[in-house]
Amino acid sequence: MSDDEQRGFHKPVQRPASTFDRRFGSTDPAEVSRAAHATASALITRVRDEPAEDVIDRLVSFTDTHGIDTIAELWAHSSPLSLPGALWRLYLLQLMVRDDPHTAALLYERGRVLHGTVHDVVAGAPTPAGPEELTALVDEILRGVFAGDFAVALDRAASFCRVEAAGAVDLADDHDAAEPERAQSLTARALRLDTYAGDLTACAGLWRRDMLT
Repeated sequence: MSDDEQRGFHKPVQRPASTFDRRFGSTDPAEVSRAAHATASALITRVRDEPAEDVIDRLVSFTDTHGIDTIAELWAHSSPLSLPGALWRLYLLQLMVRDDPHTAALLYERGRVLHGTVHDVVAGAPTPAGPEELTALVDEILRGVFAGDFAVALDRAASFCRVEAAGAVDLADDHDAAEPERAQSLTARALRLDTYAGDLTACAGLWRRDMLT
């Protein structure tokens, strides 16, 4: 998944995070990092302590209304092995599926059939998983972050990434001769998804040891 593909995960909704800019508009990386960790921790703690269904619904559908830009302002530059870094990756995965569910479903089915590993079971998708099923799956995983076992949600997201990555590699092989640019794009997506899988698995381990901040 190249940086261009990340940007391609979402519709170009521009909604500047004015409150964040006013309070945390510093170019000091340390201050930005502190703000990212503080906002992520406050959000997770508050919602998980009092998991109101309507609040969770709004968080799961947040990017439908606000786009990715507000979240990016907060968490996009955080360490992969951190709470804000994990949340950023989860929202990116959700947007990847929602913006192109047909491609996501194609890659997932390719990956599932090709490997048939435990990752498909951990991710929890039905068999076969079409566009609607995968859209529901990523929403369900994100919901688990706010009302469920946080580490399990991260493990499910990591397994989802691994199945998608396997499918992307397989499809890239199909396009290698006739459409090399498409093959290159799919290979880049697979590499990025595989990296995300490792990051999310590591974050799940840190959460279980009460070390994810």
